[in-house]
This record gives sequence, C-alpha cells and structure tokens, in this order.
Amino acid sequence: MFPEYRDLITKLKHADFHFTHLFDKHNEIDQQIKNIEANIAIASQEEIERLKKEKLHLKDEIYAILVKAKEA
Repeated sequence: MFPEYRDLITKLKHADFHFTHLFDKHNEIDQQIKNIEANIAIASQEEIERLKKEKLHLKDEIYAILVKAKEA
C-alpha cells in the first residue's frame, strides 16, 4: 500500500500511535477479506461489503495522514 510513501510509513509507524493503529487495522481487515475470499472464513455478502467499505475508509485516512506529513 502506497509504495511511494514506504519510508514515511516506516517513520510514522514508529512515531505516531494513531497512524500505527489505522495501518494495523487496515491490514487486519485486508487479511479477513482474503480469508473469506479463500474460503478459510465464512461471511455474508453484507459483511464482506461492510469490511471492504471500512478498509477503504481506513486507506483514505492513512493517505490523508501521509500527505499531511509529507507536506510538513
């Protein structure tokens, strides 16, 4: 996710607890979705859609933090 910000992500993960929480939550949801798609876990279509929307929202928040940190 956001390879152009790899160094900044590493820096923020060590310095910003909120960013780390968002990043970890995004990865957790991503893994849940992968498990469902691989038939390792079971979920309704509504649950899958909810997870995908939450993941996208987290990605938007992460991107906003990255852009702001890059400009600072």
